[in-house]
Amino acid sequence: MSAWAVVISDERYEAERLFHHDTLEFTGLPGRHRPANGDPVLVLREGGSPLLVALGRVTPYGIEQDRDPDGDGPEALVVTYTRRVFDAPAEVDQLALDGPLTPVDPATYRALADRVGPAPDRSTWLVSLDLPIEAGSPAEAVGLFWSYVRDLGPRELPTYVSPAGDELAMQAFVLGAEANQDPEEDDD
Repeated sequence: MSAWAVVISDERYEAERLFHHDTLEFTGLPGRHRPANGDPVLVLREGGSPLLVALGRVTPYGIEQDRDPDGDGPEALVVTYTRRVFDAPAEVDQLALDGPLTPVDPATYRALADRVGPAPDRSTWLVSLDLPIEAGSPAEAVGLFWSYVRDLGPRELPTYVSPAGDELAMQAFVLGAEANQDPEEDDD
């Protein structure tokens, strides 16, 4: 079994970080040598020094992906996430990348995968988005709410998160990062 590294753009990194996806699909990848189903994959964020943002496994191109917008069809590479670390990426050193898809020595893969550690225990979180909306009826208010969410999205709307049972620990997040929402406090 071979191991691989795929590189995603900063723009794709932001999209993957903000919205939960089970898989990552790549099309138009060059080269004759391709990963086989089940091969482990390092997902790296491009930039001056690549960062390890996720681990995954190559999965078969399935029925739900049968219409590829790039026209590549089953040539697409589908990676199913096994571990995400988008908010705490790991440093990657001494890895020579050869484009968006690079074979990686299995020992190097294991060493880099060990840097992200095991998945943390899952907790229950309360997540809310409260918007004051003027409307003529509850149904209209709901429709306007979803329109605001769609139009403004995570770039402009603060979302409030707290551990279940500890609502006083609530924190505001914008773009997936903590954001001070108190106008009387300075954002240093």
